Amino acid sequence: MAWNEPGKNGKDNDPWKQGGRDQGPPDLDEVFRNFGKKFGGIFGGKGGGSAGSSGGGSITTLLLLIIIVAGLVWAFSGFYTIKESERGVILRFGQYHSEVGSGIHWKPTFVDRVTPVDITSVRSFRTDGFMLTQDQNLVRVTFEIQYRVFDARSYLFSVVNADSSLQEATDAALRFVIGHSLMDDILTRGREVVRQNTRQELETIITPYQMGLTLVDVNFRDARPPEEVRDAFDDAIAAQEDQERFVREADAYAREIEPRARGQVNRVMQEAEAYRQQVILRAQGEVARFAQLLPEYVAAPRVTRERLYIEAMEEVYSNTSKVMVDVTSGNNIMYLPLDQMIKGGSSGSGSSSSSAIPVTPQRSSQDSQNTAPRQDVLRGGTNRDGRR
Repeated sequence: MAWNEPGKNGKDNDPWKQGGRDQGPPDLDEVFRNFGKKFGGIFGGKGGGSAGSSGGGSITTLLLLIIIVAGLVWAFSGFYTIKESERGVILRFGQYHSEVGSGIHWKPTFVDRVTPVDITSVRSFRTDGFMLTQDQNLVRVTFEIQYRVFDARSYLFSVVNADSSLQEATDAALRFVIGHSLMDDILTRGREVVRQNTRQELETIITPYQMGLTLVDVNFRDARPPEEVRDAFDDAIAAQEDQERFVREADAYAREIEPRARGQVNRVMQEAEAYRQQVILRAQGEVARFAQLLPEYVAAPRVTRERLYIEAMEEVYSNTSKVMVDVTSGNNIMYLPLDQMIKGGSSGSGSSSSSAIPVTPQRSSQDSQNTAPRQDVLRGGTNRDGRR
């Protein structure tokens, strides 16, 4: 039996009708009408009145409430925050209006649209691929580009996609530079030149587009030949590195030995200059001494010659350990303390001669006469003319 069919005692089994009352779902119009009556006094409406006027007032009240709630939601939804590293680009009805810095701001929702752009962080991407060199060889080159945004408006509106456009410009610049370079230069000593030329060419390409981007760095990551010839190129690169190492070692040795050789040259030159000055001064002293000796020689030539001879012999014998004995006959007996004379050689010839103990032989009168002038000269006495 269905739930809405009559049951026993003629009662209806409808669950919405209990106790003789209709318990059906509430009428929406009745709900809104009651809600309007409750809040009608707030907006100046009257609780009592005809049903028509009560219905119109409740609708007006509901509309005003909806407008107020929507206005509050619209007002609070306009607050937004721009980070420290960002710049906010404001579009009013889809057209560029202005830019705002970091902080909390407010915008009219559905009127302005704010797009934050990071202008501080450094962005990067890599590009690689096989490229043809000037000498018709294939090489796989990998570059890393680092850049950042400095103009938010140009970054958003100058081109459709600034990041993608920069990657395409990098590929074009890199292929142009590799196509005008030799493979040996790309793999070995010309890597820095390739890097600089690539950056210069890339800046030349992107400058007319005014994309609001600036290049931070262009890094030459790797350059490899095809797999089929990699071993041969590895050997060539190793040989090139050995050559550069030997050149650096030779330069280091040259830088080390050159100052030392220059120091030795300067030392020899200074010694030669000192010797030259010494010889000159000694010669000048000799000249001065002979100039002072000349008047004496003119006055007494023989005595002066003898004195010069004695001084020369004294200088010679002062540097030797030999003992000279001058006797006229072979019958002399002399005691010579040679050990004492050698020890006292540095004290002069006088002390050495005084240490000898002679035994005077008998000489003839003729020998005495012949030796007397010489003994006078040796003693520094006067000659026959009465002069020294």
